[in-house]
Amino acid sequence: MKRLPLLLAALMALPAMAQKQSTVTLRPSEAKETINKEIYGQFAEHLGSCIYGGLWVGPDSDIPNTNGYRNDVLQALRDIKVPLMRWPGGCFADEYHWMDGIGPKENRPRMVNNNWGGTVEDNSFGTHEFLNLCELLDCEPYVSMNVGSGTVEETAKWVEYMTAESGPMAKLRKQNGREKPWKVKYIGVGNESWGCGGTMRPEYYGDLFRRYSTYCREYDGNKLYKVASGASDYDYDWTETMMKNVGTRMHGLSLHYYTCYTWDGSKGSATDFTADQYYWAVAKCGVGVQEVLDKQIAIMDKYDSKNKVGLLLDEWGTWWDTEPGTNPGHLFQQNAMRDAMVAAFSLNTFHQYTRRMKMTNIAQVANVLQSMVLTKDNKMVLTPTYYVFKMYVPNMEAVNIPLDIQSDTFSAENEREKSQPRTSPYISASASRSADGTININLANADLKQSNKLTINLAGIKGKIVASTILTSKDMKDHNTFDRPSTVIPVEFKGAKIDKQGNLIVDMPKMSIVTLQVK
Repeated sequence: MKRLPLLLAALMALPAMAQKQSTVTLRPSEAKETINKEIYGQFAEHLGSCIYGGLWVGPDSDIPNTNGYRNDVLQALRDIKVPLMRWPGGCFADEYHWMDGIGPKENRPRMVNNNWGGTVEDNSFGTHEFLNLCELLDCEPYVSMNVGSGTVEETAKWVEYMTAESGPMAKLRKQNGREKPWKVKYIGVGNESWGCGGTMRPEYYGDLFRRYSTYCREYDGNKLYKVASGASDYDYDWTETMMKNVGTRMHGLSLHYYTCYTWDGSKGSATDFTADQYYWAVAKCGVGVQEVLDKQIAIMDKYDSKNKVGLLLDEWGTWWDTEPGTNPGHLFQQNAMRDAMVAAFSLNTFHQYTRRMKMTNIAQVANVLQSMVLTKDNKMVLTPTYYVFKMYVPNMEAVNIPLDIQSDTFSAENEREKSQPRTSPYISASASRSADGTININLANADLKQSNKLTINLAGIKGKIVASTILTSKDMKDHNTFDRPSTVIPVEFKGAKIDKQGNLIVDMPKMSIVTLQVK
């Protein structure tokens, strides 16, 4: 018994918890694939208050606006250099009839949004409003056609209305106030045709794609990139059938992948969750999406060895329970530090697949799921996910630098889905080289308890640190609110240096995301 006080004294003298160590090795000689800016694409569906109240308040609103678009949201989206916006859905796309959304607003018919909460849609935000928004943001529009309840004629006329210099649809557009056609590159031929877009078999949808895409014609130099409705998550048969039956007749094939606990019942709270749930989400958006991408791309490679068909992850992100007291059909959820970690792990992963993957669209841009901004009346708040996108801006159109990571791992499983445990590294990383030679390094430490000392072998790259930013918080549940909008915000990071051997040494706090620029 006399030895017990000595033992306790010895234990108290030890460090509370040793710092972990990891290594990252860049392979700049293998850098060749460009990270398309469209990897940072956004998604705006007629769902809840994403459009109405989120992007659009109308020109007569007391909320400061430019031609009806919220000034605060416009500026926020410009600051993250939104490259592309997908619209009008989502499930809404296959019930949307575009002619209801043109002409004088007082003459536009109303409709019920049957997919999302039974909300009455007044069609005051239509084709002109969306494409003019894209011009204000200097981003590419990605327009989803109605295949589920629409017609080939309706699709053909919409493409003509938007992009033709002359003809009957161009005349109608001019009567509605737009003289010159818009430039519209991306055309989605249906959405989730296996589900809300028509509950089709892949064989049937493949034939419909061939038919509808034939009548998506190119007018007056406007080149179309036609996107087929692709699989959800682990449906490899859909991809196999589309590649076999449609192949290079499509320019791109979509894929949807969400991070949520279960599709049956509760998906879990956005702000009240356990450490196990946090780690499960991080693993699903890291190694989980890697598994899916590897298998989907292997199928595409079998039929298209020259990478003519792009893979477009045009819906991704977290999907939690809606906030208490809100319409369940409006999918309004908060956005915590956990969501920021999901975004960083996801984007770091996407950078590695740019040979085949040409676009992603996080769902959604405002007030829905893993959004960039939340709005309420005249207030707007930027989410932790928004700040990750802002920190990662330098990677757009930069060349991806492959790398190797050595890091401790964690195991995560989801009892409700009875999924197999996934083993994931705590550290996620990506790197890129901008046109001016700047090296962009993106790091995430998912560990909730321990900091991590990263040694990054720059493989002969010389320079000095010219910018460094960190996003972190005290708690994984921390989030920004209208009353406390600065709980989770990026600040300057001072924990990085280049040692005498030319290695970049980064002392990463627990649960943190760091971006560095070396030049």
